[in-house]
Amino acid sequence: MRILHTSDWHLGRAFHRESLLEGQAAFIDHLVETIMAERVDVVAVAGDVYDRALPPVDAVALFDEALSRIVAAGARIVMISGNHDSARRLGVGASLLDRAGVHLRTDPELAWEPVVIDDVAFYGIPYLEPELVRGPWELAERSHTAALAHAMERIRASAARHERSVALAHVFVTGGEASDSERDISVGGVAHVPLSAFAGLDYVALGHLHGRQRMSETVRYSGSPLAYSFSEVNQVKGSWLMTLGEEPEFVPAPVPRPIGRLRGELEDLLTSPRHAAYEDHWLQIVLTDAVRPKSAMDRLRARFPHTLALSFDPVGAAEATPVAPINGRAEAEVALDFVREVRGEPASGDEEDLLRLAIEASRIKEAMA
Repeated sequence: MRILHTSDWHLGRAFHRESLLEGQAAFIDHLVETIMAERVDVVAVAGDVYDRALPPVDAVALFDEALSRIVAAGARIVMISGNHDSARRLGVGASLLDRAGVHLRTDPELAWEPVVIDDVAFYGIPYLEPELVRGPWELAERSHTAALAHAMERIRASAARHERSVALAHVFVTGGEASDSERDISVGGVAHVPLSAFAGLDYVALGHLHGRQRMSETVRYSGSPLAYSFSEVNQVKGSWLMTLGEEPEFVPAPVPRPIGRLRGELEDLLTSPRHAAYEDHWLQIVLTDAVRPKSAMDRLRARFPHTLALSFDPVGAAEATPVAPINGRAEAEVALDFVREVRGEPASGDEEDLLRLAIEASRIKEAMA
């Protein structure tokens, strides 16, 4: 049996307000091409299909298209809900979709009821919110470890009746490397679960962490198919392709637009040829000029049109002049002090005139209200 492990699609997500839908659609194209080229039998999707509980309509349309195309390509789907998904919404029509070869597992009570495909039992463990399952499952403590341990105890009892077994889970395994783009799941109790919780299975397809990671020979994260934060700049995105009992192969996904980070003084960034390779990247830039440059974003975008994030970390800046107390001072003086504090130099004459005009206009508007 050929299995393709993917997760964390986050359909509907934006990257610093830039739509990723086109890139996500390209990933679905790539996924279908891989299924056909590699004769994949089962696509295991380990949660966070959507980016939020109420996804936008174009994300729902892409999801609908993805299911139809994957099944048409000859594969069956086992899919769980993640902490970003609405389990109830994602699981609508699950019993009907089962007959079409799309097996949605969003109900914790079904985690130990296998989807048997050929001689392999697939167990879908959706994201388990400890507070929601603690009562029904009579757990001794409010933690992700307790919730997962209960589910795995019942799964192992069921898996003993099958020749081979695979589990899907959406969790944070201790020792995993996080990115900036994952939503914290610690609100519902201690977030991490031990790797040992998954002992006894032939393979565990994990979701939640956005970088591909090998936790053990048989327990892995596929990571997200696209980068969702600049912290993922060095990650290779894709899916794990495997035949049970053999070493999985990582299949890289297409990159809609590379991301990058640059740091330095503005003039160097604008003129140095060594930065030419970044001109088509989505960029996070940190300027280190001792004095904050004027119109920095506009000037950067003249060379790097896809600059999305800009911050300042002055190197060698002069010690800031103490700002006088606000009470009793004219509004313009306070505002001009703020400009000097932020920029590192006073406002120009034209800027000072514009600021005073704006303050006067606001006074007139307030008086007429």
